[in-house]
Amino acid sequence: MPVLTYSEENAVINHSNEVASMGKNALIVTGRSSSRNNGSLYDVKAVLDKHKIKYTVFDEIEENPSVQTIINASKTGYEAKSDFVIGVGGGSPLDAAKAIAFLLRHPGHSELLYTLGDDEHLPLVLIPTTCGTGSEVTPVSVLTLTNQRTKKSISHKIFADLALIDGRYLKAAPIQVIRNTALDALTHMIESRLNTKADDFSRMYVDSGLDLWKKNMSVLENGRADTIQLCEMMNASAMAGMAIAQTSTGIPHGLSYSLTIRKHIPHGNAVGYFTAGYLNEADESEKKYLLDKMGFSGVDEFHHWYLKLYGKAEVSEQILNDAVDELWKNQPKVKTAPFEVDIDRLKRMAYFTYRYKTVK
Repeated sequence: MPVLTYSEENAVINHSNEVASMGKNALIVTGRSSSRNNGSLYDVKAVLDKHKIKYTVFDEIEENPSVQTIINASKTGYEAKSDFVIGVGGGSPLDAAKAIAFLLRHPGHSELLYTLGDDEHLPLVLIPTTCGTGSEVTPVSVLTLTNQRTKKSISHKIFADLALIDGRYLKAAPIQVIRNTALDALTHMIESRLNTKADDFSRMYVDSGLDLWKKNMSVLENGRADTIQLCEMMNASAMAGMAIAQTSTGIPHGLSYSLTIRKHIPHGNAVGYFTAGYLNEADESEKKYLLDKMGFSGVDEFHHWYLKLYGKAEVSEQILNDAVDELWKNQPKVKTAPFEVDIDRLKRMAYFTYRYKTVK
């Protein structure tokens, strides 16, 4: 995990020299409003103004950004002669910033996003403002392929040069955004631990991340948090990201994309829909270990907690069948599970929540 990472209050301001060392003309990649509301964009602009660095703001990144948006942003950066990229926001702007930094190193060649080759990109700074994706420390950039009605990682590993984590930015986030993104972080840790690529080092990140996640789970339930709790939630997300940077995500993420694209269910909630079913299939000792670390006595208690906070999404059998069929074609993702998975077992995981009737 080669990203130089700082986690502290006022991280952007405190490390302005490191930001300034990236270049002379920045392309700031962000969404339409949240980075303005939480103050992160203001901090970035203040640093750039202080060091007399030119910048252009591209603030049209939508949730689950499309390849076309990436192309549009890259054209903006190319015309502005940007020589480094700053991504500010949740997982969507950060993932987008990675792909944009790649395309600005390969101008006019958007087809390279899904073509194996070099991973060269412009210098890249990532500043998260949610506590879910850990994108600031992963090499993954997931984009929406609109015509195919699915999401897919680009073919390149794009690690940032610098990540600046500041829990204060979470103060402006609605509680449901915090809930959805924190659930995403939890699923990262579960899928990284229950993974054929897991090793002592990735498990270390998962264990420490789950300790922080469990410690601050009350924030998700009562909607109240102080700055220390918000910083710890951001750190749990980063640790989860460091874990999946080594292992990749697993089956619940692979199943979730149909729900996100076709039902517009927020990403964390969409992954969470399949998490209890995945846990239920795990080896008993690993299942018990994870549930204990999370603070649950069993899969049922965890699933009740999920349904209470997130509700039971209305998903059709057709969408679930399509999700299974699509994932079954992606055997490398299926084979991340540390147990044998055939099509029937995959369907059982996919349908677990759909067939779940009782909520205590």
